[in-house]
Amino acid sequence: MITKTIHSIYKINLGVRKNEKVLVFTDRISETEEQAGNDCCRRERLRDLALLTAEVGNAFTKKITYQEYAAIGSHGAEPPEELWLTAFGEKAVKELKKQRLLRPLLKKEITENGLKKAESIVRQYRSSAVNAVIALSNYSTSHTRFRDLLTRVCGCRYASMPLFDISMFEGAMNVDWRALKKRTIAITKAVSKAETITIKTPNGSFLTLSKKGRNAYSDTGFLVKQGSFGNLPAGEVFLAPVEGSAHGRLVLEWAPTRELKSPVTLIVKEGIVKEIIGEEPYAEYLRAKLNERPENRNIAELGIGTNDRAKRPDNILESEKILGTIHIALGDNSSFGGRVKTPFHQDFVFFRPDVVLKTKDGKETYLLKNGLLS
Repeated sequence: MITKTIHSIYKINLGVRKNEKVLVFTDRISETEEQAGNDCCRRERLRDLALLTAEVGNAFTKKITYQEYAAIGSHGAEPPEELWLTAFGEKAVKELKKQRLLRPLLKKEITENGLKKAESIVRQYRSSAVNAVIALSNYSTSHTRFRDLLTRVCGCRYASMPLFDISMFEGAMNVDWRALKKRTIAITKAVSKAETITIKTPNGSFLTLSKKGRNAYSDTGFLVKQGSFGNLPAGEVFLAPVEGSAHGRLVLEWAPTRELKSPVTLIVKEGIVKEIIGEEPYAEYLRAKLNERPENRNIAELGIGTNDRAKRPDNILESEKILGTIHIALGDNSSFGGRVKTPFHQDFVFFRPDVVLKTKDGKETYLLKNGLLS
């Protein structure tokens, strides 16, 4: 089952061809990380899976590169220089350093003018970039300039698989891909018509936000077109809410990889988290992360799960894809239509939501009622 599904990643999801350059990478536990025993085992299995994925890839192309690096510590932080070298090529990275652009890129402090210069350099050397990426790192690289420049400027196809677990091969990855695509696109079209979205959940969460002028995107698992990007497992509709527009409260019952011992409540005003209420240890971790940079408090994303084979609530990669759930992310949204840049992006899943879409003319319709499509 595992090898067969890895074959599908190359053949169906990415459509890899014989002459293409493919990069498979993962991150190893760094010296500064504190890890529980179970999590260490999961990370070791992830590395083994990345090695196997690279090995299987030799059946599809002879230009496979496997790389690992010390973990960056949070989702949305830029991967290190050595991975940029492998992905973009030596000439591009050398020129970025010469123009003093690489460091601000890695720190997510680059200006708009600097980003335009960086894009020009990357475009000049795009023929040296890899054609496809399978990102099996623990910490997500989805919301990074690394990923954005590879897909948007170089035309690379990018499968992002942070926190991936082998059990997903028999669950969320064992899906009818065509049915998933049809369902996801239909929901995307419905969401695209809305200007305001209101969410309520049985656990007391309530949030209203604006998507005026913002696009909704589909994550279908089909990454065969030039510049395609998405998660595997796939199955979500997502968008960047207008900054400053979100108001309400979010009651967290799940951290990214475990159920919380007691709820943690986030008070949201003017598009940012103003207060964190709760005694659970995760509340302290979250307070520390949000205090690192004010941008980390941003309500960055609304996502809607569309994968009917996704079931696990204890792994954010799969749980945010569960059909009938929604997820809200904090932090960076600069790579999918937002304006906030920060080395932090964290999703939280909410179950059995009511989701109401309101159009420009004031018409309201339910997208979800108690987690069921209307």
